[in-house]
This record gives sequence, C-alpha cells and structure tokens, in this order.
Amino acid sequence: MRITPEQIVYASWILFGVYWFVSAFSAKKTEKREPSAERLGHMILMAVGYILLFQPADKWGVLNHRFLPDAPWIAWLGSAMTFAGVLFAIWARRNLGKNWSAAVTIKQGHQIIRNGPYAYIRHPIYTGMLIGVIGTALAGGEYRGLLAFAIILFGFYRKARKEEAFLAAKFGEPFQEHKQRTGFFLPHFS
Repeated sequence: MRITPEQIVYASWILFGVYWFVSAFSAKKTEKREPSAERLGHMILMAVGYILLFQPADKWGVLNHRFLPDAPWIAWLGSAMTFAGVLFAIWARRNLGKNWSAAVTIKQGHQIIRNGPYAYIRHPIYTGMLIGVIGTALAGGEYRGLLAFAIILFGFYRKARKEEAFLAAKFGEPFQEHKQRTGFFLPHFS
C-alpha cells in the first residue's frame, strides 16, 4: 500500500483529535470561564474553517479553483507541514498540562507556563494548529483552504486576546513580563 499526502493530512488531524480528547480528562477544575455565547462564536468560526478544509471539493464553486499547481511535491510539502504543525501543537499542549482548556478559562491553581514552546510563544498550540491548517491548505491547493486559514486565524486571534485579558487580570505584572519576552503566535527570542 502506498501512502499519499492526503492520508498523512487526515491521519495527522485524527492524531490531533485523539490526543486532545484523551488529554482533556486531565485538566484542572475551572475557576473562571468565558461566557458561553463567546465560546459558541469561537466554535462556529472553527467549524466553518474546518468544514471548508475537509468538505468534498465539488461544493464550493469558485473556492474549488486552485491557487497552486497540482504538483505532487506541493501536496507532500503541505502534508509534512500538517504533520509538523500537529506535532508542535501536541508538544505545546503537553507542556501546558493541566492548565489547558478548550474554552477561555482560568483553572484552579493556574500557572503561567514558561517552558517548552511557551518560553518563546504565548500561544504555541494555535501556532501549531495554524501550521497544520496552512499545510492542509497547501496540500489541497484550492482557494477554500486559504479562506479556511483566514477564518481560523481570525478565530484564534480573538480567542488568544481573550486569554491574555484573563491572564493579565489574574497575574498582573508577571504576565506582562512574560508577554514582553514572548511572541504572540511567532517566536520572540530575547
């Protein structure tokens, strides 16, 4: 059996989903949570983005046109980026440990994580997922992938800003110092 770039893309996202599901059971209890309506808004953005990425190609009209040539090396590059992004997100999630939540929250006994990718990036899970999404978009080569990336980027930007507001309110100056030493989605080396 020959492995295809599409199989790597799907396997990467399945690995991501399984890891997220299993590791969600080890999170700490929540102290403060974003309002449900705000959480729903984020979930809708993510759903629209991922539907654009993974729905069959014949449903999107002009968005099904290619922005890249249909070249095998591009599909392989995209699948490698997807796999690398998913692994990076898993590594970041593992470093976040019990402080993780799908919603914007403050956990009981919450801590500012400063190890692993959090030493350089404040939101490395989103960074990994965005790398995975752009890899998936490249592997597919269609405009719908670019639109999906833009929607998911916007969703993560909004969510990360809320997370930072929660962390700033909880930790004050220590979080501000961490913020100065790290990048938002991209590394900051000081």
